Amino acid sequence: MEYSDSLLFWVLAVAGVILTGISKSGFAGGAGVVAVPLLSLVMPVQHAAVLLLPILIAMDAKTVYLNRASIDFQVIRPIVIASLFGIAIAGIAMAVISSSILQVVLALFCIAFAIWHRLIPMLGKMPGAEYLWGSVSGLSSTLLHAGGPPITIYFLSKGISKKVWIAQAAIFFSFMNLVKVIPYQLNGLWDLHYFMVSLILIPVALVGVYIGHRIQAFISEDAFILSCRTLLGLTGVALLMESL
Repeated sequence: MEYSDSLLFWVLAVAGVILTGISKSGFAGGAGVVAVPLLSLVMPVQHAAVLLLPILIAMDAKTVYLNRASIDFQVIRPIVIASLFGIAIAGIAMAVISSSILQVVLALFCIAFAIWHRLIPMLGKMPGAEYLWGSVSGLSSTLLHAGGPPITIYFLSKGISKKVWIAQAAIFFSFMNLVKVIPYQLNGLWDLHYFMVSLILIPVALVGVYIGHRIQAFISEDAFILSCRTLLGLTGVALLMESL
C-alpha cells in the first residue's frame, strides 16, 4: 500500500505543510522542520524529504514575492556560499549517513540554544559564523529539510528587523531548495508518485504562507525574537522525539 492511501498520512501531511508555510512567511522558517518528523511517523525520512521539496520550492517562490522589497543580497551572500559546501557534503554522504544521528545532534543544539539563549549572540558572532552556520544549514536542510535552526542562530546575532530577517531567510532557503534538486537526483530519490502527491499539497502550502504573512504583521520585534527561540526549542524536542 502506498503511504498516500492512509488517512493518517494526509492528516500529518496537511498539518506539517500548513505549519511550514506559516513558519516560512511569518517566522523565517524556524518551525519548518516539523514537517519531516511528522511525515516520518508514516514513511522513511528520505521519502518525506523528497515529497516535501517541490512544496518547499513553491512556498519559497510565494514568500520571496511577498517580501521582495526587503531583500538584501549582501546580507546573505556569505551564508549562500557556505550552504553550497553543506549541500555537497550531504549529497555525498546521503547514501551512508544515518539521518537519526543528525536528528539527535541537531535536536540537542536547538534545545541548548533555546534554553541558554545568551549563547546565541556569541555563537552567531564568533569568527567565521556565517560560514559555519551556512554550511550546517545546507547539510541539515539537504538531509532533513531542517536548515532553519542553524541559520536562525546566525540571524539572531545580526540584530536585523523582522521584515529584513524574513526576506533574507526566504531568498536563502529558495536558493538552497533549488540546489538540493541536484543531490536528490544524483542519489535516485525522485519518485513520480511522490511528485504527484506534492502537487496536490501545494495549494495547502500556499494557504499556510498566506496565514503566516498575515500573522507576522501583528507581532512585535520582541515577540518575534521570543517566538524564534521558542520555535528552536520546540523544533529540538520534535526532532529528538522522532529520533527516539
